[in-house]
Amino acid sequence: MLHSHRSQPSFTKLRLNETVDVVVKIEAGNPTGSIKYKTARNLLDRGEAQGHIEPGWDVIESSSGNLGIALAALCAERGYKFTCVVDPIASEQSLATIKAHGAQVHQVQERDANGGFLGTRISYIQRYDSENKKVYWTNQYAHPANPEAHFLYTAKEIDEHVPNIGLLVIGAGTTGTLMGCSKYFGDRVRILAVDSVGSITFGGQPGDRHVPGLGTSCRPPIFKRSDWWDFEAVPEREGIAMCRRLARKLGYLAGGSTGLVLAGLARRPDHWGIEGAIVVISPDGGEKYLDTIYNDDWVAGRFGLGSLELQGDLPEPENTES
Repeated sequence: MLHSHRSQPSFTKLRLNETVDVVVKIEAGNPTGSIKYKTARNLLDRGEAQGHIEPGWDVIESSSGNLGIALAALCAERGYKFTCVVDPIASEQSLATIKAHGAQVHQVQERDANGGFLGTRISYIQRYDSENKKVYWTNQYAHPANPEAHFLYTAKEIDEHVPNIGLLVIGAGTTGTLMGCSKYFGDRVRILAVDSVGSITFGGQPGDRHVPGLGTSCRPPIFKRSDWWDFEAVPEREGIAMCRRLARKLGYLAGGSTGLVLAGLARRPDHWGIEGAIVVISPDGGEKYLDTIYNDDWVAGRFGLGSLELQGDLPEPENTES
């Protein structure tokens, strides 16, 4: 079983500003390159254990990239056919990686009622599921195996490797990581959830989004709001600026959601003085985003030329430990 293991947890430190040190949990070292490997594996494991899927069946899922890549690899290993339902936001590199594992890709083009594509993707899957036999929809937005993966693995790894945690900063996409870590730590660790402007998960106004990984146009069923953690919405251009700073100042090529999460923390100085370590989860690396957030033409066409500059009021990060 090539994918029967998980990589050793990886952490590094950076300085968000002159006084704030941040511990970054790097998830790019997981098999298939992202935190979504944990989600994909647990979704399939639970489906098999519950008798919902057998060898030769079709697996289908909606994904903007990382979960699709993880499921494509795991399905190839376990003998399942896999179809990934994507939208125009998905990068060409992610789609090529999914296809390289022998999976099928179906790209929807119509926007849903909130101006995004998630509703359209789910509607397609529901039709496909009802019209075909021997199909298993892993359903990362509603299946309890999604947050369970991060309760069992992500949160436990942080707890074991970082003493005296005061604040945990987590990006909200499907909210699986957020819900799993929230359940694990309870109210003993403060949590700052970061979303992108244009997402409706936390009640914001729907709007255009271009960076996969954070945000939804339909609130995930697994999401449950807690009154003991905080929330920050970040414009995508700030997250992109942060990614470029990390790459050019520190040599750390981060994925788009990592930049958004750090930009969210940078917007909240009320959390900087919290007692204990500040931990930020970095879901993936930046290699999948070379043709998007690290491409000058792509950024300028969507956010304007000003987004290409390393300027503005975001703190300048610096390395403190590798």
